[in-house]
Amino acid sequence: MSRRFEDVEFGEDLPEIPIETAMANVRRFTRAAGMSHARFDDHEAAREQGLPGAIVPGIMSQGALAALIHRWAPGCTIDRIDTVFRAPLLVDRPAHCRGVVTDLDETTRSVEVDLTVTNETGETRVLGTATVRL
Repeated sequence: MSRRFEDVEFGEDLPEIPIETAMANVRRFTRAAGMSHARFDDHEAAREQGLPGAIVPGIMSQGALAALIHRWAPGCTIDRIDTVFRAPLLVDRPAHCRGVVTDLDETTRSVEVDLTVTNETGETRVLGTATVRL
């Protein structure tokens, strides 16, 4: 069912979704994206590069944020997603995507959504905004 602009409320929370950060899933993603690098698919090699372990690729996090929006508003158009990567999101560790409506534009029928990806301790690892047309 499509979400209608008239049904969206300022301050509305999007339903939280988990990100599947298991090593097998990250490897599938990096192979499909043609970006196999040790920092994404080998904990020890990532540590040798100064990281705390293998990290989830940034574009995978962005994809999860887009999935969050599309689950909330099937059939919508995402005009823009802008993200800031504050800290690595680790492979094999729980992570969640969240969003909240922060602006409504009646002229363009678009919605601004603030987005976050948090780790298992609730720390924000990725944050951003998206403009979505309904």
